[in-house]
Amino acid sequence: MNESNAFQQQRSTMVSEQIAGRGVSDKRVLDAMRRVPRECFVAADMAARAYEDTPLPIEEGQTISQPYIVALMLEAAELAPADRVLEIGSGSGYASAVASLIGARVDAVERHPRLAALAAQRLARGGYSNVAVHCGDGSGGWPDAGPFDAIIVSASGPRVPEALRDQLAIGGRLVMPVGDAATYQRLVKLTRVAADEFREADLGGVVFVPLIGTHGCEPGEADRS
Repeated sequence: MNESNAFQQQRSTMVSEQIAGRGVSDKRVLDAMRRVPRECFVAADMAARAYEDTPLPIEEGQTISQPYIVALMLEAAELAPADRVLEIGSGSGYASAVASLIGARVDAVERHPRLAALAAQRLARGGYSNVAVHCGDGSGGWPDAGPFDAIIVSASGPRVPEALRDQLAIGGRLVMPVGDAATYQRLVKLTRVAADEFREADLGGVVFVPLIGTHGCEPGEADRS
């Protein structure tokens, strides 16, 4: 079996065992995760571990999330083909690639310039032409492209920033880990049901890096986490 076929087999097993096997049932999410080569979104020396059931280190001391968590967040966001999607903390670009195969457009915001550049390169090489990667303070969202039908925040904060709430379209869904950066986080889903009304659901415990920025954690808080 050549390397490409080996990765395809690992990807299929990942989806069936790590994701569908744990209860993720959205067909669009499962199909998209079967199509995106995770090995292309990690450093070359991590490629052999791309389909392990764990987060993996990437550049700038950050991580690429566990595949199941990516799938869980995308399913919770209820992505549809016409959706405008915002991802905060895009890291390597992997989750943005998966989301781009479901929604109409993805705007991804990453605060580390090197990570943003690498993500843009990986996405371009993979042909994900409906993703735009922006370098900036993701805690404030990306208002120039809003409102968004779905916002996925791949970093934790003490609360959902008002700036992100404001950028949700009516009926839009936001998924974000909320809680103390060091000890206790819950994955929260907010649905904007009216201009000034949100419905909240708790999706369970998670562990994420802190959301650094004006509307998130101070850099000193991240250092203590």
